[in-house]
Amino acid sequence: MNYALLIASIVCAFQPPQQKSRDLKYEEDRPAPAPVAIPRGYALVVGIAKYKNLPAKAQLDYAERDAESVYSVLINPEGGNFRAENVHKLVGAKATLANLKQELEVWLPSVAKEPDRVVIYFAGHGFISGARAYLAPYDVDPSNVGATGYPMDTLGSVAGSKIKAKSKVLLTDSCHSGAISPDAELAQVNKSLLDLSRSMFSLTASRDRERSFESKNWGDGHGIFTYYVVKGLEGEADESGDGIVTADELAEYVRRNVREVTQGQQNPTSDRGSFDPNMILAYIPNGLRAGKAPAPKDGTLIFEANMDGVEVFVDGVSQGVINKGAPLRLPGIKPGNHTVQGVKMGYEPDGPREEIVYPGRDSTVSIKILIARRRPKAALDELNHGIEFYNKGFADNYKKAIAHFDKALSIDPNFSQASLYLGRAYNSLFDEAKSQAAFRRAIEIDPDYLEARVSLAGTLLDTGAVDEAIRQLNTVTQRDSANAMAFYLEAEAYRLKEAYPQAIEAARTAIKLTPANAEAHLWLADSLRMSGALPESTGEYVSYLKLSDFDSKLAGRLNYYVLGYIAGIGKKKRAAQTDTWRDLRSLAYFGLCDAERKQSHFDVAVAYCQKSLAYDAKDPYTHYALANCYMHQAKESGSLETLASAGIHFRTMLDLNPDLEEAKYARQNLKSIDGLLGAR
Repeated sequence: MNYALLIASIVCAFQPPQQKSRDLKYEEDRPAPAPVAIPRGYALVVGIAKYKNLPAKAQLDYAERDAESVYSVLINPEGGNFRAENVHKLVGAKATLANLKQELEVWLPSVAKEPDRVVIYFAGHGFISGARAYLAPYDVDPSNVGATGYPMDTLGSVAGSKIKAKSKVLLTDSCHSGAISPDAELAQVNKSLLDLSRSMFSLTASRDRERSFESKNWGDGHGIFTYYVVKGLEGEADESGDGIVTADELAEYVRRNVREVTQGQQNPTSDRGSFDPNMILAYIPNGLRAGKAPAPKDGTLIFEANMDGVEVFVDGVSQGVINKGAPLRLPGIKPGNHTVQGVKMGYEPDGPREEIVYPGRDSTVSIKILIARRRPKAALDELNHGIEFYNKGFADNYKKAIAHFDKALSIDPNFSQASLYLGRAYNSLFDEAKSQAAFRRAIEIDPDYLEARVSLAGTLLDTGAVDEAIRQLNTVTQRDSANAMAFYLEAEAYRLKEAYPQAIEAARTAIKLTPANAEAHLWLADSLRMSGALPESTGEYVSYLKLSDFDSKLAGRLNYYVLGYIAGIGKKKRAAQTDTWRDLRSLAYFGLCDAERKQSHFDVAVAYCQKSLAYDAKDPYTHYALANCYMHQAKESGSLETLASAGIHFRTMLDLNPDLEEAKYARQNLKSIDGLLGAR
């Protein structure tokens, strides 16, 4: 029997179409770098707290903040995974009836296709008029609801017949105030929302005659329903631990928690109609497992100054005095971030600021003494005490540092450096709201404080605010064309936006300025691969792997912001941060596998996929890619043993996630493989 011919026939028969559109999923020729298994998404997020025509007692407190939170979690790569440009937001006065109609009846039907998912979120009021239920836009007229509200049955009709997406989800928090809606109306509004389940998966904030509560005690002020919706989409609802938040998981998580905290006064209700309860709403990747990494090499700081007699401090310890034209070389410094400062009597010091030491590399630090003025000594003392605690790390020390930075600012409200370090301390405690507020304050004090803008951009990327991060970084790079950190973060931001030419340009600039920045090579490699420059991308992946070959525990400290698919963007976890090294190495090896596979270098691709699985054995995409490589090898060699290996990895992929779009190809291939192996 000619096994090679038979194998070739099934390899050709059951392959996915080439070059499908990319949106966070792996195809046979996978253009997507992120290990995410969810389809493209579109969303409309609406929140109205202060209504144009309603009395004061009917106004809400947190509906707009709710909408902002839902927007953030939807565009978060470690949450909803919606592209920022695919999520439209109508908040406050923008949520007019005309705008609602435009988004629901024109925009969503024009963009959503059959494989896609659509989420509609509404936080505000609901009304009953003439036996019809309405969502209340910003400009609703309570005396003429029929003409100024948005009918829920129209929403159902639009969702059912005009919006073609396979998965449609409605999240509503619209029964807030008994002062304007009697119990009977609340019951009818809730019933009307659930009736929409014929057109979409509906999760409402309450049932029957219940009101929906909002309180300042949930996340600095939220509707209780929305607070748990957001938490659930951030990963708390992932009961199965597979990194996926499904519609059923979210509904159960929200229902259970809201009922508990309101002591049964509010019971969120869901009805999925004929829709799949396992539809994917969010993806939160798991941690990885891998062997120990080699110990890091120390690095070197080389200081140069623009004036004579400048005393240099590293982490608060004097390292000596340097003169112009006579650099100071400090080898043997541990890799990671260090606080440096240059001081000269009678002048404003340069710093303290963060500088990065790379393993086994030299890093030049330019000290510029420019301003002949001094802060109040008491404020400087508080800043320096705060930095001492900040440099020690750990939560208790960060809290002590915050107290000192606050004291420094109380002594000198225009102390921008104290505000910068206050933001960094809050960032280390993962309090992004306060961190960003402090960074913004530093920028308000000193608009030219580029280091504060870079730090703010990093936290914006951490929370998924990519567009604003890019705006901040553009300001920095326009003013300082040698700011390596700004270009590095800009490369990551543009890559997130799939603006690959800009990402490549920014990454190349970052690498030119700091060749040892490992992650810049990784973002360049990903962007090159996604642009089809496969041979060049493999070289950059290899550069990343060489430069990042150090103790993984340093991964969260090597750069002030170590951004990746799994740690850093959107949902920072201390445990995840220490695993960044493994996460990104897995990603790099997958990128190498994908690039080599696309060039038909299947033997090499197999080895790289196996390396990737050593760091993440539960990535279904890598198993799928490896199975396809084995299929092609079997086609070339006629080896039934290799074909059997392909079957093993197709099965593993299906065990890990049988709902991927690629699963149908895996099943078809498995059926043919089993038939051929059984005929031996």
